[in-house]
Amino acid sequence: MASLQARIAAMQARSLGRRTLPTASAVAPLLPGGALRSGVAYAAPGSLALAMLLLAGPSAAGAWCGVVGIPEFGAEAAGELGIALDRLVLVPDPDEHWLAVTAQLAEVLPVVLVRPPAKGASPAETARLASRLRQRDATLLVAGSWSGAEATLETTGGAWSGIGAGWGYLAARELDVTVTARELRSQHRVRVETGFHLTTAPPVPRRLAAV
Repeated sequence: MASLQARIAAMQARSLGRRTLPTASAVAPLLPGGALRSGVAYAAPGSLALAMLLLAGPSAAGAWCGVVGIPEFGAEAAGELGIALDRLVLVPDPDEHWLAVTAQLAEVLPVVLVRPPAKGASPAETARLASRLRQRDATLLVAGSWSGAEATLETTGGAWSGIGAGWGYLAARELDVTVTARELRSQHRVRVETGFHLTTAPPVPRRLAAV
């Protein structure tokens, strides 16, 4: 009976996407429940750095990850954020096959980061990929807009630090992020500092207008 209950619990977690993934402390306050969930998608339009931060938590904890359609994905910057390059599958330029490649990687990898082309995906294609994510217990991170995302983390501004008047090195970037969570129907604005030191300011809630 105990073995059967464990199997049922595992199947429920797979179908409902309730398993949580290790999440970088800098972005945990941005996410519903404070962590990434399996079986769902998260969108991060406006900042590749923020999308990389979302990837960094599960990657640093040992998960194999995939990156699709981002030819300028920097290995050095990724390593500084904690992304394990020896467990990273890169498909820089899948061209029109980006959706098929993403779906195939989601079959075998627990986390996939993709940047869709300007055309994006149709509602039917998005629904099919969402079903596959639930079936495979995978998490999709989108460097762009995505219909049906569990949460959208949109970068609305920011500033670099570390450089003076004609001297120094860029050491960190502070981002203003507006979070729209589908379940919570609310927004939070936080400041995320990305670089060698990651910090997060307390969120300031704002109510969404009724839809």
